[in-house]
Amino acid sequence: MINLFTENMAVFDLTHPCHSGMPVYPGKGSPVIGPVAFIVPDGYRETHIELDSHLGTHIDAPAHMLEEGKFLDDFPVDQFIGKAIVVSVPQLTKQVEKSLLEERTDDLRMADYVLFKTGWSEKWGTDAYFRSFPILSDEALAFLLTFNLKGIGLDAISVDPVDSTEYPVHYALFRKGLLIVENLKFPTGFAADSGEFFCLPLNFVQADGAPVRALFRT
Repeated sequence: MINLFTENMAVFDLTHPCHSGMPVYPGKGSPVIGPVAFIVPDGYRETHIELDSHLGTHIDAPAHMLEEGKFLDDFPVDQFIGKAIVVSVPQLTKQVEKSLLEERTDDLRMADYVLFKTGWSEKWGTDAYFRSFPILSDEALAFLLTFNLKGIGLDAISVDPVDSTEYPVHYALFRKGLLIVENLKFPTGFAADSGEFFCLPLNFVQADGAPVRALFRT
């Protein structure tokens, strides 16, 4: 059992906040998040929230693209918690190559999640966020799939290019039963290369994906 309250721990929030004007995947509608009751005159506050299941920092289930794939609510809750390694991707990288992952082979054998820190979250809120972010090469993807992982995460909009129509990385990960966490936000000064990752989704029936509060503890 993971102890959330050990001494000298550092917990980092890897989550973009949700609001009505936030960035969304191209072609998707914006969320509606706003007040429906007020202290005056109602005597209390309440907020109406209307959003897609893949909004902001979110997790993809295999059912997102596979007809017979698992929904998030098909997984045990400990699927969303685990040991993680952080792979720092050099600036100007277009493809994450196998060689970068091979440097962490021993760590990968022990990991549940691999998180890719590309620096792309710094572009959040700009048009550049949706273009030219690093993608796994075929060799790097095949190498990752040899390990017993629960999932991968990254600080970009997708594991495939936005203009992709075949989604090869999504399909390869989903067919292996892995989860995908997209739109992570690594805070300024984040330097950890391993720790515990928490990506608990909203618990609704037949969830093909859901927003998460992504946390990282060292």
